[in-house]
Amino acid sequence: MSALALSVLLSLVSAVAYASGAILQEHVATDTPARPYAPLHHGVWWAAVALNGLGAALHVVALAYGPLSVVQPLGALTIVFALPMAALFVGRRAGRTAWRGALMASVGLAGLLALTEGTDTHSLDGGERLVLAVGTFGAVGALFLVAQLVGRPAVRSMLLAASAGVAFGIASVFTKTVAVDWTSDRPTVQVPSLAVIAVLAAGGLLLSQASYRGAGLAGPLATVTVVNPVVAAAVGLTLFGEEFRYGTAGTALALASGVVAAGGLILLTTERLAASRAARQGGSGSSAPAARPPRAPRPRERGSEADAARAQVGERVDVGAVPGPRTHLEVEVRSRAVAGGS
Repeated sequence: MSALALSVLLSLVSAVAYASGAILQEHVATDTPARPYAPLHHGVWWAAVALNGLGAALHVVALAYGPLSVVQPLGALTIVFALPMAALFVGRRAGRTAWRGALMASVGLAGLLALTEGTDTHSLDGGERLVLAVGTFGAVGALFLVAQLVGRPAVRSMLLAASAGVAFGIASVFTKTVAVDWTSDRPTVQVPSLAVIAVLAAGGLLLSQASYRGAGLAGPLATVTVVNPVVAAAVGLTLFGEEFRYGTAGTALALASGVVAAGGLILLTTERLAASRAARQGGSGSSAPAARPPRAPRPRERGSEADAARAQVGERVDVGAVPGPRTHLEVEVRSRAVAGGS
């Protein structure tokens, strides 16, 4: 098997591993809504963590055997694999709108990454790493805070997924920087960068887990899958000296691909909003209390009428029946002489 074929195979297996991990994460989010970030007690969540780790490792090995222009676009197949796998294994079927959005996001991302020409030797100095780390933590924190203020679950999930994508993307940038600058005689120099990678990777995992709560599978997964490489590519274009292939025409195609990917994410978001709205309307309709039937008129009680059939001799009063239903004794006192009284 050639190196290129091996890299393609590893990329496909990596995408399947990522898709499987995402399906398990969405299942855990549905099963444990009270613990949206780190359901450590749930064994399935640890399986999802292992699958995500396996996907990342296979992706790195694929990059060692094949060019970036081939391996990176194949990562977009994670979205395409996840939808049929979710329908097959856990019975979660995606609608037509979700499929259109996922395909648009995948095609747009693949086109954007295929047109980005990378470099293998550029790195970042200490000052650039510090600025990038501070800016990343600020962006991730801002997205997280905005997500807490949003009332709609679908929008909140997209914001959390975007923050996870930013964290994963910059972690990839630092990983590349460490790989370029790594030397066996001075490994401790890379400790700060390794610490940043660990924090961003862990934070991205927790944020991506929270993004699946109440938002389904397709939307959060597509957002993370698109934002992650787009952020890394943006850093490569601005700091690593990377550029788009084929000059002006390639730049225009890359921008068009970005628009297609963004349109897919918007389509997924609106589809989830519509589904949430329909669920709320259906829930409010089914939970509304049934109208109380009109109360049947109670039969007239005849008890006091029987008591008042004769005059109350000796009391100088006549007790007459009061029409209508009564729950207690009601009397009508009439000021007339009672026959037989003194």
